[in-house]
Amino acid sequence: MSKQNVILLHGAGIITVDPEERVYLNGAILIEGDRISAIGKSDLLVAEYGSRADEVVNLEGHWILPGLINTHVHTSQQLGRGIADDVDLLTWLHERIWPYESEMSEEDSYISTLLCGIELIHSGVTCFAEAGGQHVSGMAKAVEKLGIRACLARSTMNTGEGLPALWAQETTETCIKVQEDLFTRFNGSADDRIRIWFGLRQILNATDDLLMRTKEAAAKCNTGIHMHVAEIPYENEFVTQSRGVEHGTVTYLNKIGLLGQNLLAAHSVWVSPSEVEMMGQAGVKVSHCPAAAMRMLGFAPITEMLSAGVCVSLGTDGAPSNNRMSLVDEMYLASLINKGKVVFDRGTTDPTALPAETVLKMATINGARTVLQSHQIGSLQVGKKADLIIINPHKWTMLPLHDPISNIVYCMRTENIVSVMCNGHWIMRDNKILTVDEESVIAKAKEAAAKLIKRAQIQLPERGNVIR
Repeated sequence: MSKQNVILLHGAGIITVDPEERVYLNGAILIEGDRISAIGKSDLLVAEYGSRADEVVNLEGHWILPGLINTHVHTSQQLGRGIADDVDLLTWLHERIWPYESEMSEEDSYISTLLCGIELIHSGVTCFAEAGGQHVSGMAKAVEKLGIRACLARSTMNTGEGLPALWAQETTETCIKVQEDLFTRFNGSADDRIRIWFGLRQILNATDDLLMRTKEAAAKCNTGIHMHVAEIPYENEFVTQSRGVEHGTVTYLNKIGLLGQNLLAAHSVWVSPSEVEMMGQAGVKVSHCPAAAMRMLGFAPITEMLSAGVCVSLGTDGAPSNNRMSLVDEMYLASLINKGKVVFDRGTTDPTALPAETVLKMATINGARTVLQSHQIGSLQVGKKADLIIINPHKWTMLPLHDPISNIVYCMRTENIVSVMCNGHWIMRDNKILTVDEESVIAKAKEAAAKLIKRAQIQLPERGNVIR
């Protein structure tokens, strides 16, 4: 057995997000292999472990956080940034995104995921949940190279209007078989950084047979289900008319038993108070994507969900529905949007709604619970994986640092995140990603994106008086 690499990080402020909510003003973390083996006061750990560490890093003036977890992202859509701005959801899907995705090759998906991964890493993300694309093999290849952690899912649809011809041929049987094969092939790969989940695009594109077979397959594989839920009012209207229930998607998913602890429900904007209670009782996980929701969907009842015991985490969604793939931005937006929603709903101010501590948990430990890995990641604790980020607050963006947690949520920018570690390996040091050549990826992405948009025959409006 090869000797495990031992790294000692010391002299830093540490926000653990552990059950005791410990914050060290001058702390240290000892990492052996891929796990944290000690955490505590800096002087004590340096005295005990400094002489036997392979790498000793003095982080005076810096802060260490758990790696951020993005629980809803479409990595295959990164090459489509800007192709679907200022349109409604159904136009976004039928005329822009589905034509784009249906023309993607495995190589396109690989390049797109690399490009997306670069942005995720720079914004402090060490784990993400893929919402579903067509070429999971391309995604997996990129994730392995990037050094990041991921829950990958294939997008499955077996009914609905507007589907590209190739997708319209899929049956429940083919949808389930391809995902089971992907699970066998990739689950636990890349040094156990990759998990394979089952994907349901949305209820508008799933028969009851696909819904139930997906539930059964995910249970058999002991994995999660990632699904867009209650995004727009039309979705609920469709469900009430086609399935004969009183409210909409959540009510129907509860009726058929699909609500459960392994369901990651993305967005969940148009849900009733009774449906919020259903979600809390069933242990459903919700990915709140503030920017994407504010742009196209509406305002999810996040404070009500948290009060009902729903585990709410944060996601960016894909580049064509957000444009900024930064969970740092989502933390800031989440607090402000939900403070504003409380004002609108109640007709009174409440600046205490969704405080900084809650938002930070949404981006870390709640994210870990959402991807079913809270025993491994999401907080800095002995025995957990060494997934962490290092923040330099000594820039105009964050100073003065009177309240570290508040500043991290309300002031931090991506440029404050200087180093990122995943699974005990540095994947970014001093703002430089170590696992891929950024310039090479960007060059390939430009070329692939131009060819893809041309193949998909997507016509974009010209803005302004364009002179060629």
